[in-house]
Amino acid sequence: MRKSRFSLLILLSLLVILSACSGNGNGSSPESNVLRQTGYDPNGNNGKSKEKKPTIDTIGFIEPAGTGRMAKILSNTAEHLSFAAFFSYRVKADGTLIPLQDEKSLQAVENTESKPMLVITNFAEGTFSPDIGHAILTNENVQDQLIDNVIQLMKAKGFAALNVDFEHLLPEDRDHYTQFLRKLVPRMHKAGFAVSSSLAPKTSEKQTGPWYTAHDYGAHGKLMDFVILMTYEWGWTGGPPMAVAPIDQVRKVLDYAVTKIPRKNIIMGMPLYGYDWTLPYQKGGSPAKRVGLQEAAQLADQKEAVIMFDPDAQSPYFNYTDKNGKRHVVWFENERSLQAKFDLVKQYGLRGVSYWELGPKAPQNWTLLRRNFNIRRH
Repeated sequence: MRKSRFSLLILLSLLVILSACSGNGNGSSPESNVLRQTGYDPNGNNGKSKEKKPTIDTIGFIEPAGTGRMAKILSNTAEHLSFAAFFSYRVKADGTLIPLQDEKSLQAVENTESKPMLVITNFAEGTFSPDIGHAILTNENVQDQLIDNVIQLMKAKGFAALNVDFEHLLPEDRDHYTQFLRKLVPRMHKAGFAVSSSLAPKTSEKQTGPWYTAHDYGAHGKLMDFVILMTYEWGWTGGPPMAVAPIDQVRKVLDYAVTKIPRKNIIMGMPLYGYDWTLPYQKGGSPAKRVGLQEAAQLADQKEAVIMFDPDAQSPYFNYTDKNGKRHVVWFENERSLQAKFDLVKQYGLRGVSYWELGPKAPQNWTLLRRNFNIRRH
């Protein structure tokens, strides 16, 4: 009888131990354990379910800002944004601004917790103009006129912040650009506005070229309230097929940026689109078609294509054949690649993320964003 009771106690003890081991002490399912081991958790916490969600700034660019369609898009997405960035008020060589018909879009933002951000550019005739940039950056009277016009416009229309997106500047205008910002920022602060700039994705101080040389990371990091790193367009409409924002390339930019700019002032750019290339790719041939995230996923489903995942780029892609028998490859973003980018924001302790651009449907992004972060309000 004693042996029977003793055997029963041993059996019960073993069952308790086995039960504890099978649940890892936290009730995790085998599926969730596998996801955590592979580094992807659909809940956006990488296995740290009790980790406090960081609070970040989120910026969404809209283009063109003046259409009724954009107003509807803002009504549906502004709840996820700290700032809605209106791209763009184009600067003329005399310091005047080409206006947007943005009343409907401003009204849509006004009914949300998001704040409107004015974007000024040296954009003209479908590209960024180094000549317009040079005319502004080398003439102090024009600069004063431009700053006056910007402040007047922002007060009149209710903009809360300014983004300066001067690109493709002449290399010799690097210091001129910095001097302009030294004049601009104090006046904007005095008027009550935050100021940011958009920077090309540089990986070193030695990186040169029309898109890079004039962007001084160190100077912008000291002068601006925050900067937006345009960490996308490695894969672009006129280039060879590849991920739009490969994580290995984004990491290289961040590794350099944090040596020049305070982490709390860095906004990392993220694309809400992908590209569909016709194969074989030929330089100068037909441009790749831009596709939204939801559109790409639906296309893969329609074509019964197998979605593959590049481990270095941390980006998905798939191949298909169209009705004319031509082969295609599509690089885009999905939950797994978006999560990899959100993980970078946490790992580097960044201020937040900036989306180029609002428009294409991307419900998976907004759901995942909310799982990972709280949205800062201003």
